Amino acid sequence: MKVAIMQPYILPYIGYFQLIASVDKFVIYDNIKYTKKGWINRNRMLQNGTDKVFSIPLANGSDSLDIVNRQLSSVFSRDKLLNQFRGNYAKAPYFKEVWPTIESIISFQDDNLFLYIKNSITAVCDYLDINSEILVSSSIDADHELDGEDRVVSICHKMEAATYINPIGGVELYSKEYFSKAGLELQFLKTGEIVYDQGCIPMVQYLSILDVLMFNPLDRVKSLLSSNYELI
Repeated sequence: MKVAIMQPYILPYIGYFQLIASVDKFVIYDNIKYTKKGWINRNRMLQNGTDKVFSIPLANGSDSLDIVNRQLSSVFSRDKLLNQFRGNYAKAPYFKEVWPTIESIISFQDDNLFLYIKNSITAVCDYLDINSEILVSSSIDADHELDGEDRVVSICHKMEAATYINPIGGVELYSKEYFSKAGLELQFLKTGEIVYDQGCIPMVQYLSILDVLMFNPLDRVKSLLSSNYELI
């Protein structure tokens, strides 16, 4: 069985969904610290031919809180964010097809950060017909006091995984030798170059899945999920 484990991110880039589609079970961390300078509650969209950061504002909270214990800000306007998306993508060729899904994601009414983002991930997976089982880390009876590789291995063992797949960015963090000694195969997923017409030159790379969905037919996006990467 193949397993991947990741933090939750709001409308992440296509590589995140390639990772989900490449495994049998995908674990989303809920019991891990929120990082202020990370990308958990923000991402990038296209605006006037360049990248623009959008974010989900959070209520004030201690840096020691796990993601599952953080809340959205009371001043977060779902309508305002939707209007930003609409303003930037209303003329995109596949806006009408994907808009109901995006609208339902942003309009989701739960103010818990983890539940809000988890809903967005599962909604995109449903839209893309990704059938991998999605689990929450705290539901797995592993040793969650461990860090890094040790924690990942503990979760994989509890799930009786044979292979753990991580994005290529983890190649400096995780050792194939360490995983092998723990009885696990470690693979890294490297997303290939994705080129499509955004109506601007040069193309702005590595934007949110939102951008990919707006400018590509659904069948092409599904094809990219299964073919436009390599496992190293």
